[in-house]
Amino acid sequence: MARPVQPPIAADPDPRPPLTLVGTITARIRALRPSLSPTGIRIGDAVLATPAEIVALTVTELADRTDTSVGSVVRFCQDTLGLKGFHDLKLRLAAETTPSTDTSEPTPGTPSDTVQAVLAAATAGLEQLPGSLDHTVLATIVGLLRRADRVLVAGVGTSAPIAADAGYRLRMLGVHTEVLTDPHQQHLAARTLGPRGCCLAISHTGQTQETLTALRAATDSGAVTVGITSYLRSPFTELCHHSVVAGATERHGLEATASRLMHLTVVDILIALLADDDPTTAATAQ
Repeated sequence: MARPVQPPIAADPDPRPPLTLVGTITARIRALRPSLSPTGIRIGDAVLATPAEIVALTVTELADRTDTSVGSVVRFCQDTLGLKGFHDLKLRLAAETTPSTDTSEPTPGTPSDTVQAVLAAATAGLEQLPGSLDHTVLATIVGLLRRADRVLVAGVGTSAPIAADAGYRLRMLGVHTEVLTDPHQQHLAARTLGPRGCCLAISHTGQTQETLTALRAATDSGAVTVGITSYLRSPFTELCHHSVVAGATERHGLEATASRLMHLTVVDILIALLADDDPTTAATAQ
């Protein structure tokens, strides 16, 4: 007797749902920064540098400070951040920039200053993470991971340890998972996932070519693709059916541990939600 054909784990994964802007204003700007125009970057960087000061400025003063125009500032607030206007931006920043949540980066000085700045970035990222998460997206990803016949966790470079951790803990919960950090093996595995498969990809920048190649191969095979990244608009989020965007402030343009800590925390959340979904499997794994 022929084996019955199983339906795909996602009835119709295309078109991809639009990514929504959630979380604090400063978190939104960081997530959007790589996709901004030069003018948008100047305005966004000014807000990130001294969010508390922006509250006291007029729209003209911010335009002068960033060498832009009033119209550019208003468009940045409305079109980029999805706000009503500059006044709305100031209200949101005023609510965010209390002494314990000010996300501006201290000026480098002594080693003590650097230590405090690195720790502050990690702490601020974790504090802001709950407001950056879309619970509906998390629940959807958990359902896809649970229903998949096979899950490929893809990640290279500094994302490889996070991928390995995710794969190990998914297997503990009974999810048929493989983690392949070699790009060629990753690509081959992605090509064979099929409609009952799921590719969980992790990429900080969303620009890593090896990971993008695996995502394209998974999509071509009919698999559903989900991802964890730091930036909202990138080739990575365009290729993922569902994305979790979670990042943190970086110093010197380096991929900071703070950002990877956000991604590990998202993995923790997914694992906890999977365990809640099937407590019996979780208890057996302990």
